[in-house]
Amino acid sequence: MAKKPGDTTEAGTGLKKALTPAQMAMIALGSAIGTGLFAGSKLAIMLAGSSVILSYVIGGVIALLVMGALAEMTVRLPVAGSFGVYAERYLGSFAGYLTKYMYWSALIFAVGTEVSAIGEYMQFWFSDIPGVLWVLLFSAVLLAVNFSSVKVFGTTEYWFSAIKVFAVIAFIIIAAWLVFHDPNDQFSFSNYTAESGFFANGLGGTWSAVIVAIFSYMGIEAISIAAAEAHNPKQAVRKAFKVSFLRLLLFYVLTMALILAIAPTSELVSGASPFVTVMSQAGIPFADSVLNFVLIVAALSAMNAQLYAATRMLHSLADAGHAPRLAHRTNSKGAPLHAVWMSAGGIAVAAIVSALAPEGGFGLMLSLATFGALATWFMILVTHVSFRRKVQLEDAPLEFKLPGYPAASLIGALLLAALLVTTFFVPQFKYTLVFGIPFVAVMSLLYALVFARKKPVSGN
Repeated sequence: MAKKPGDTTEAGTGLKKALTPAQMAMIALGSAIGTGLFAGSKLAIMLAGSSVILSYVIGGVIALLVMGALAEMTVRLPVAGSFGVYAERYLGSFAGYLTKYMYWSALIFAVGTEVSAIGEYMQFWFSDIPGVLWVLLFSAVLLAVNFSSVKVFGTTEYWFSAIKVFAVIAFIIIAAWLVFHDPNDQFSFSNYTAESGFFANGLGGTWSAVIVAIFSYMGIEAISIAAAEAHNPKQAVRKAFKVSFLRLLLFYVLTMALILAIAPTSELVSGASPFVTVMSQAGIPFADSVLNFVLIVAALSAMNAQLYAATRMLHSLADAGHAPRLAHRTNSKGAPLHAVWMSAGGIAVAAIVSALAPEGGFGLMLSLATFGALATWFMILVTHVSFRRKVQLEDAPLEFKLPGYPAASLIGALLLAALLVTTFFVPQFKYTLVFGIPFVAVMSLLYALVFARKKPVSGN
């Protein structure tokens, strides 16, 4: 039987159900605890000063709304393509097509952001070796992982994430000890107001830093994408939702609160990373090298998870007839090989940027990735409103509900739309809409000319 646009098999044609609930939770952490925390926090502090703590709280609330809406839809219908498929079903084929491509663009540039950061981190030990060589080396390794089975990916991501989660916990313990056991009061919460006050750059700076926070939290939606390859997707999504947000809020908000208590903002933004600055204050032997290793693992982990999500989204696009059919094909292990190399575009951009502008590569890739991140989260919440309306008409019970509907979804969508507009006025994100608006225009034109009449792969 021919398949309607937006319909898909539960696992996605050719994909294997091999991910455990524990691996699912780690995939979400793997995407969201990367350079957004370790390197992006420097930019956030630069924008907001000490009030960046509030920026991460606001971003965390928005992330909670997105996660809740997505979990509700995923528990009801765990499919490959996730929120892109939901947009197809509840908003129309074009909305699903555009949502998937916006998210895919965010992911490939986010992969470039992570690998650009790795090139910079390796300069700490090997300053004479060009960063672009490290970009190519580590990219090859992670491409090999994603060319393998989903089981290999899940195992790799689990241990990558475990290393950095334990590292962040250790960092929190050390930072808390510095703050609460300092006899000279050098490390104290008085540092919050030591330079220009808590709101150093006003409320505008606090709001601008929310953009960085959203990028930092980006990746939590990977739970729903991975659900189609989980043994028990409904149970896995519920468990991942319950634990992931609390962990992310703990890691980001608590970590930022401690960092800002240990050093004035001027010191934090002048160093390579706020984490390195804090560890140097601790005086622990080789702490800088250990932390640099953790930074590399964190970036590899996030890059691994984001490349995984990008390939599955492209696979779903091909399944709906909105991408080349090659992207739909999987090997005997269930890996969409062609979708992997097609999603490696961010790596190529990162390599070029690293070669031409090694100092500004991370910032440029971050700016490009932000459009897709904000736009996709906005579409998830808009889709959720339509989803709820149709479910109510069907009078079907929901196993999981986002509290506060419809206000929660509508407020979250409005905040994300406001953040997209804000990027135009923040110099560090000047390329976000410059890239995003033409991208949407081009993809819309392609849909009208090429994809509007194409049939889903499974319907051929």
